[in-house]
Amino acid sequence: MAATPIAVITGASSGIGAATARQLAAAGYRVVLTARRKDRIEALAAEITEAGHEATAYALDVTDRTAVDEFATAFRSLAVLINNAGGALGADPVATGDPEDWRQMYETNVIGTLNVTQALLPALTASGDGTIVILSSTAALTSYEGGGGYVAAKHGEHVIAETLRLEIVGTPVRVIEVAPGMVKTEEFATTRFRGDTEKAAKVYAGVDAPLTASDVADTITWAVTRPSHVNIDLLVVRPRAQASNSKIHRSL
Repeated sequence: MAATPIAVITGASSGIGAATARQLAAAGYRVVLTARRKDRIEALAAEITEAGHEATAYALDVTDRTAVDEFATAFRSLAVLINNAGGALGADPVATGDPEDWRQMYETNVIGTLNVTQALLPALTASGDGTIVILSSTAALTSYEGGGGYVAAKHGEHVIAETLRLEIVGTPVRVIEVAPGMVKTEEFATTRFRGDTEKAAKVYAGVDAPLTASDVADTITWAVTRPSHVNIDLLVVRPRAQASNSKIHRSL
């Protein structure tokens, strides 16, 4: 009897990460949930287990390379890695942006993705059929005012996906990049504006049906569950009301 394939999801404590964990578990994967907030991932693991699926929680800061390397020792073989940990801080122009915000976004989005991918690549390769998903953003493809630091970090993630795919072609590992546009989750905009819920609400004001975390999770799960020879190099997903990062229809 074949072993249940294992999927590691970073940033699984909320939003897209949590939704992806639920959907991959329902698709037959044993999901390993990682995030800094231990209580959140333990609660999610319990929820998934109670639903009849397999889930394990592991508290992890993806920017801590020593901790990431220790985590990776648990896996001799791994089917899927979802690099979801990341996020945005601030919306200041380049001229006045806080370098510490830029540094933190780069560390989490880029170095975090690099750390986990490097550490788990041997196990993904050993599986004979591995998949790496890098969750970037439409910010990885085009700039927008007030987004310089986040755009730079997401461009970095995009380049990791693009370069890694070139470097490991011929090995049994796929590299998939999913780039969502406007997604309304419970935390993304609030975190970006440091808890200012009024500013966060304005991001989505008047937008008819922005994407949800479940929409993006559904897209990720679809890409991961394609036949092994099919690689979804880059999948851009936006709500119908968003034509680009700067062209959004608002009914105000």
